[in-house]
Amino acid sequence: MQRRSQTAVLAAASLLLAAGCSSGVAQPQGGVSSAPAKNRGAAASPGATPSSTAPPAKGSVKVTGTLATGLKSPWGVAVLPGGDLLVASRDTGKIVRVAAHGGKITELGSVPGVEPGGEGGLLGIAVSSTFGADHQVYAYFTTASDNRIARMIYDEKRPQGNQLGAPDTIFKGIPKGQIHNGGRIAFGPDKMLYAGTGETGDTGLAQDKRSLGGKILRMTPDGEPAHGNPEADSVVYDYGHRNVQGLAWDADKRLWASEFGQNTWDELNVIEPGKNYGWPKVEGKAKSRAAGAGFMDPVEVWRTADASPSGIAYAKGSIWMASLRGERLWRIALNGTKPVAAPQAFLKGTYGRLRTVVAADDGALWLVTSNTDGRGTPHKGDDRILRLQVS
Repeated sequence: MQRRSQTAVLAAASLLLAAGCSSGVAQPQGGVSSAPAKNRGAAASPGATPSSTAPPAKGSVKVTGTLATGLKSPWGVAVLPGGDLLVASRDTGKIVRVAAHGGKITELGSVPGVEPGGEGGLLGIAVSSTFGADHQVYAYFTTASDNRIARMIYDEKRPQGNQLGAPDTIFKGIPKGQIHNGGRIAFGPDKMLYAGTGETGDTGLAQDKRSLGGKILRMTPDGEPAHGNPEADSVVYDYGHRNVQGLAWDADKRLWASEFGQNTWDELNVIEPGKNYGWPKVEGKAKSRAAGAGFMDPVEVWRTADASPSGIAYAKGSIWMASLRGERLWRIALNGTKPVAAPQAFLKGTYGRLRTVVAADDGALWLVTSNTDGRGTPHKGDDRILRLQVS
């Protein structure tokens, strides 16, 4: 990813808490369509406890169909009860619903206040843990002054394009920039809302405990500091990140995050509350801590040309990581927090840039391309959602 120094908006945050590769390409077959383009209290403690059954060293990916095509700058994806998908468009500010069976697209409406620009716009979305009762949809987006999180009531009985209620801003003041806006949000197993942020190209924000940039945040559904955070009056969960765009929990409720490196190493980290993940003092592993004591090493690293990761998902004992510049899907098989083997790459160059991957209830994956984001090369049908059978 390119880097550009920029003055960021400092948020009024409290002081921080103490808290590649074989391609393995499988050709599409079956499904709705199969024409390829060119080539989801406190969180559980992380720990290295091995799983009772580790996944095999070698896995597989089979594209079983294309659910939807013609999506414009898709970014965030949330799975509704029943399996349908909500998809956010970064550049248009719209949210659409894509039926899990048949791929019918229904426009919910636009999120007011979104100001697209560079890597900013309408980014992550999530549905509340109590969606069946409250029908709340959460969105992380860039405005004229900051990045913020708002929630809206989704009423599918209203006319298409007018199904979102007025936004209720629950959290604001996250620094914005032309680059490194973070943006991924997700509800954890503890029913708290997590958000990955970026340092906007101003590297100092990642180590600045007064800033919300370059952090993972943990808050209640109302935007308040969550009970169990390392610092009672702060939403900051950890720090020292460059640009977090992937969040996922494994079967033992450990939080994982993917992160863009600068010129050398992209990272996959297992997240512990209150810890420092090193940026900008350390990129990749800390070389026996020579760069400074107390930094958390990533579990895996990649050359930036092979990854530039965005969304991640957990399925079948592995973390699956969508890569933008690398144009491939990575599988990281895990035994506890330890990789079983070297990461495997799939779909290399087959569908272009890959933005988001989410787990379906039946163990399959939904994979979303990102070729209409201004950095990719769109082909007919882009952007699309693919269904993957994985092991």
